[in-house]
Amino acid sequence: MSIWKDKVALVTGGSFGLGKAIAEAFAHEGAKLVLAVRGQEALEATASPLRQQGHEVATFTADLTVDREVEQLLAQTQEQFGRLDVLVNNAGRSSRGAVLETSPEDFQALWDLNFLGAVRCTRAAAGMLLESQGHVVNIGSLAAKTAPRYLGAYPASKFPLAAYSQQLRLELSPQGLHVLLVCPGPIAREDGGPRYAEQAANLPKAAQRPGGGARIKTIDPDWLAQRIVWACQRRQTELVVPSKARWLFALAQLSPTLGDWLLKKMT
Repeated sequence: MSIWKDKVALVTGGSFGLGKAIAEAFAHEGAKLVLAVRGQEALEATASPLRQQGHEVATFTADLTVDREVEQLLAQTQEQFGRLDVLVNNAGRSSRGAVLETSPEDFQALWDLNFLGAVRCTRAAAGMLLESQGHVVNIGSLAAKTAPRYLGAYPASKFPLAAYSQQLRLELSPQGLHVLLVCPGPIAREDGGPRYAEQAANLPKAAQRPGGGARIKTIDPDWLAQRIVWACQRRQTELVVPSKARWLFALAQLSPTLGDWLLKKMT
């Protein structure tokens, strides 16, 4: 029997892309789901097929940049299921832009969603997760470890997730909390290129592509979702995909000049 049978997993941004794949992966392992995004229509489009397959799925709309709505989301989860075993901080968005053309307001908006959204959810869920000795999964990016050109405020909004994940591990793992930081390259999706056309209109054409033109293959979200479930089972601390990116991270720490040169070559 799966260890996830009747466990409860909350996935933010769980109505499309990687978030949807993660939700489906936990559901197929027997977990009960809580899906949270801003739009109810998108939620139901994801939840309905899972319910038809016999999975228990609760859906709640929540703006993760608003403290009150995050607190209400976790209160509703507590009321409906009485427990929480997995929190997947997946909600977020990317961007394109030259760094000097990216305004402080742009940085603030992405910081508020990509980083502080995870902070709000984790704080609100901490009591239930510590009680169940559960899991916090922070969906970062390769841009949580390195900052390519023309991604606007995105890297600066993802870097803090790496620091926050380490702090959570050091302070709360003795109490049984497992924290996993996921740092994937670009995820395969149908609108991977066109969705950045407007933002990247004045940038090199490659900046429109997934990962800002990173010279790596896009990642199948279903495959990665299964890897995340397995990493939680093993209580792994970090998952970097592709794994060879770790060499870039290590070299950049030893020699920022060499790291910059390699990053230019790879993007």
